[in-house]
Amino acid sequence: MSNTYAKVIIKGSPISKSNFKLFNMNGRAILPYNSGKYHDRYALYEEEIAYQCRIQNSNVFLTESLIAVLKVYYKSIKRHPDTNNITKSIFDGIEKSGLIVNDAQVTRLIIEEFYDTENPRFELELFGESTYAMNYSIVEKKEKKQPINYDPPSNKKKTLGSKVKKSNSVLVNTCSSKLICEVCGKSVLKDNCISANKGKAILCKNCFKKLF
Repeated sequence: MSNTYAKVIIKGSPISKSNFKLFNMNGRAILPYNSGKYHDRYALYEEEIAYQCRIQNSNVFLTESLIAVLKVYYKSIKRHPDTNNITKSIFDGIEKSGLIVNDAQVTRLIIEEFYDTENPRFELELFGESTYAMNYSIVEKKEKKQPINYDPPSNKKKTLGSKVKKSNSVLVNTCSSKLICEVCGKSVLKDNCISANKGKAILCKNCFKKLF
């Protein structure tokens, strides 16, 4: 087989680990797979990618700079991870498979988002730049389609009364001291909650304890 091209198809909904950080006692980042907790899925997903990658490209080893075309097929139009965040898990799995030397080889990347309720998956094609070149264009559609509009993230919508109004040229914060827990959905006082995900998410202390 050619050592300038490879294709990988992984079935199932892609997952993102972009906001996941876990460290051992020495301060080193780790990715557990057998702790029995929810975050095991990140390591298991990478292992599945690596396993399938080697089966589908058993005699291919790419060492040069690469062009990558990633097509992601989600079950739902709106309920899915951020597409630009899933590449970390995917390319970490590809690197573990031995198909490539390092994910830094990917110098050009195109990501396309599609929807398939029956067969969610991602399809990744890798092209060696010694043989292939990338050419793309964006054109205006002759027939316009109905736009797909997105809502703000849930953590921004659930904050109660978080309006800031201008009064006598001075900004006055009218935000209530009560917030909404991301897990149980109950309102919680500011001094009885934990801020997570760089301040984007709020968890009550009861739900926070249940996670560990």
